[in-house]
Amino acid sequence: MSSANAVIATAYFAHPEALVESGEIGARTRIWAFAHVLRGARVGADCNICDHTLIEGGATVGDRVTIKSGVQLWEGVTLEDDVFVGPNATFTNDPFPRSRKRPAEFTRTRVRRGASVGANATILPGVVIGPMAMIGAGAVVTRDVPARAIVVGNPGYVRGYVDADTRLGGPIERQAPRALAGGATLYELPRVSDHRGHLSFAEIHQQLPFEAARYFVVFGVPNREIRGEHAHRTLHQFLVCVHGGCSVRLFDGASSDEVRLDRADLGLHVPPMVWTTQYKYSSDAVLVVLASDVYREEDYIRDSDEFLSAANEPQ
Repeated sequence: MSSANAVIATAYFAHPEALVESGEIGARTRIWAFAHVLRGARVGADCNICDHTLIEGGATVGDRVTIKSGVQLWEGVTLEDDVFVGPNATFTNDPFPRSRKRPAEFTRTRVRRGASVGANATILPGVVIGPMAMIGAGAVVTRDVPARAIVVGNPGYVRGYVDADTRLGGPIERQAPRALAGGATLYELPRVSDHRGHLSFAEIHQQLPFEAARYFVVFGVPNREIRGEHAHRTLHQFLVCVHGGCSVRLFDGASSDEVRLDRADLGLHVPPMVWTTQYKYSSDAVLVVLASDVYREEDYIRDSDEFLSAANEPQ
């Protein structure tokens, strides 16, 4: 341990075989054998830094972070509070590395609060992993990850969301509208069938609980892409997947639901202040959305932290 750290040695624990050169280590943090924390690195309180880890100068670690063995954090990497990093997960900070060619500034990578990175996952430089996201073991993360998303595969894609209560559309009996997170409602729409085929409809202030001012159609979406990832301040929407299928995740800041829209006689009303994501598109999916107003960019909330703050404001 360096002489600079000896002054604050009682504030944290460092194994005799650890090399700690930084003077910015939080209280009650534990640094185990053969870990190396370089000068200029910042490590918060109550962290657990396991054997054979490296934290380079310019890397930042928040409070209550767990870093398992075989992990290296390079300059420009930030782990926010309560992050978990599994064994041998790999971070990078240079999108075009060359030997002995140091860039003027390393690319910034951030893992937001409460997120987990699985064993042997690879995180490319410049990405932001959203709050409470879960990166699966061995995943290769090539772009930003939404809050609470579960990412797997190479390249990584969103397979699901943490704590989502999945409710499939599927073949179910006709029933009253079902209440979902944030006041969203799933409607069984009327269906008229005969030898000529099928017809389904919705009437204003019946199945359709608002007067529509516009519509838009989403189609041709690759099945590993996600859309939405925003909320509206005042806008109501009504979603019907008239061909193929897609999943819709609803989050009101406290609870979440997920529904599968895969029938033309199944409609989803999304009221204001519900964070909505559409994903798991089939290749032939055609999603029709009716909206209660014309397009107004100021009505959108596209930042998840801003949404959480607004959703939890006292009424």
